[in-house]
Amino acid sequence: MLSRSSLFRGYSHLQRRLFSTGRPCRAKDIRFGDPVRSQLLQGVEILAAAVGLTLGPKGRTVALEQYKSEPKITKDGFTVARAIDLRDSFQNVGAKLVVDVAENTNKKAGDGTSTATVLACSIARLAMDSIKKGCSPAEIRQGIMLGASKAVEHLRQISKPVTTPEEIKQVAVISANGDEHVGNLISTAMEKVGKHGIVTVKEGTTLHDEVEVINGLEIEHGYISPYFVNSKTGSKVEMTNCFILYCDFKVNEIRDIVPALELCVNMNRPLLIVAEDIEGDALTTLVINKMRNNLSVCAVKSPSFGEGRSESLKDLAAATGGKVFGDESDIEIRDVKVEHLGKADEVSITNEETLILKGKGDPEEIAKRAAQIDYLISKAKNEFIRDGLEERKSKARL
Repeated sequence: MLSRSSLFRGYSHLQRRLFSTGRPCRAKDIRFGDPVRSQLLQGVEILAAAVGLTLGPKGRTVALEQYKSEPKITKDGFTVARAIDLRDSFQNVGAKLVVDVAENTNKKAGDGTSTATVLACSIARLAMDSIKKGCSPAEIRQGIMLGASKAVEHLRQISKPVTTPEEIKQVAVISANGDEHVGNLISTAMEKVGKHGIVTVKEGTTLHDEVEVINGLEIEHGYISPYFVNSKTGSKVEMTNCFILYCDFKVNEIRDIVPALELCVNMNRPLLIVAEDIEGDALTTLVINKMRNNLSVCAVKSPSFGEGRSESLKDLAAATGGKVFGDESDIEIRDVKVEHLGKADEVSITNEETLILKGKGDPEEIAKRAAQIDYLISKAKNEFIRDGLEERKSKARL
């Protein structure tokens, strides 16, 4: 059993482990001028050449060596970009600058990383050529930004929203190298989960591809500390048969959440804490006990902000059968009981997002909460507010 005293044990020991690395500093190799610019460009071009192979409906696959694992064959440009490390450190700096371009594209659009990489390489090549001819780098940057602005404006004018299942299928088939079957599966999945729904891909145990719709929730924040990671195959936190504690305030003191921790330890169940923030003594003590006592716990920030945060927490609590603790709560968090905690069959957390699958909320409470949001949608004064409410409803799967 995890006692209150054990939650505070080893604080100074962990501080020494976390902050006293004792690593020697390596001298920096500093270079200037055209030679190093040429090396940077070479790194950009090497990475773009590898990523560019995957571009388009007839793009080719790339085989990637993996440490202590079998090679991976992929057509995903972002996966290829992340896997590249060049021996020459200056070429590698150039390559990593383009990886950053691909990563930002992936975060904002979820696709188009190969196109962004090839464009970045072309822009860099022409910019370097102009610098060699005596142009000012600052003026070149201004020109690039102006050109990008004009290009985006034109693309918005000629773009066509993808809305129907058939249009979604057409885009999916192209991304799947012309595979009609995969395109149909993606179109079906998108139609079932809706505009703001979540589609994830997992390896199956049968010979056939399948689409399964699971009641799930999304929080657009990941784990607060990487020390919560428990997955052996990646930077994820994975929990099953999980309890969830909702806090509409910043958790600074560990004593506020000790009762919930003790409940979970006594029942041998993992605990996910969703709060405005967790910091100071509370976060440090959770990390200590995760690392030294193998406590199954993770903390994430609650979605949205201000009044929207409180309402989003209530949505999540309704969908998982929990209660939100805060200023509006009629129960102190230190008096928490099992019935006050949300419950879910599966929880998957990365550094960017949290997915809660198969929540155990009361169907009547869920329907009541959904009706409240539907009423607000019907009374919304503009499209922006309406879209925000619809997204909120979709993320909580109400």
